[in-house]
Amino acid sequence: MAAKKETYSQAIERLEKIVRQIDNNELDIDTLSEKIKDANEIIASCSAKLMKADVEIEKLLEEKWQSE
Repeated sequence: MAAKKETYSQAIERLEKIVRQIDNNELDIDTLSEKIKDANEIIASCSAKLMKADVEIEKLLEEKWQSE
């Protein structure tokens, strides 16, 4: 069974948790490196989701204007 995709909100929560851990010096150097890699992946994923949403919104707006 395939894992459920992470929502944008879930990804942001995960990113915020990593940032809090970094800000509070809760991570040792080995974990810090791993968490920074995770954070970069989350940021890339969220950026892609935002760009996709932007394209979809633009398309809907264009269709709306053409139908009027």
